Amino acid sequence: MAWAAGVANRLNKRYLKTALAAVLVSGLLACGGGDDPPPVLTVDANGASTIDASALGTTLATYPLSALSTAEAASLAFMREEEQLAHDVYVVSATLWQQNAFNNIAASETTHSAAVKDLLDRYQQPDPLAGLPNGVFKSPAFQALYDSLVATSRLSLVDALKVAVEIEELDIRDIVVQQAGIDNADILLVYDKLLRGSRNHLRAYMKLLIQQGGAYVPKYISQAEFDAIANSPTEKGG
Repeated sequence: MAWAAGVANRLNKRYLKTALAAVLVSGLLACGGGDDPPPVLTVDANGASTIDASALGTTLATYPLSALSTAEAASLAFMREEEQLAHDVYVVSATLWQQNAFNNIAASETTHSAAVKDLLDRYQQPDPLAGLPNGVFKSPAFQALYDSLVATSRLSLVDALKVAVEIEELDIRDIVVQQAGIDNADILLVYDKLLRGSRNHLRAYMKLLIQQGGAYVPKYISQAEFDAIANSPTEKGG
């Protein structure tokens, strides 16, 4: 089907572009003895997926610093704001509703946004969020989206969970789109962890939404792709 061909094409692009990352990591292991490196992404029993700053730094140090294209610089700034948006909305929802997932996943999103910040620092790029408090964004589009999502999250727990699913669905769509314009292996490594985390967070929030009697219609990816993610097991860290 058309959706399957589209997913396959995106997966093929991601595979080809992350091949260098796999070679680099394999070489590091071959030269470094039998000890496995610490996982960059850890996943708890409820699907909250956290990027370990120390492990990420150790891994990124093994990658050569390649030239950064204009598109890659714009992508990093975009993803920094998008990952922060997820954190900031969940923090508000955590103050409104008695649901531990908001706090737990907000904590994970802190590490996702920080991972993109690490890449900005690595490439000596400005941080679009420098000096801004939670809930304030440089981009008017992200500011408008944040304001709208928070307003909806205030309506009910079910609405807040729907918003959370929407954010993770949006992240999945946008990370895949961003990956298509990235060549640098270190950026692709981080984006792969962000994508895996977003899929896990979508599963976690969707499970809670169903438990609350709610339902969700995808806005950014196809129903078939959404169902394939939501109905599959939590992905492990690594």
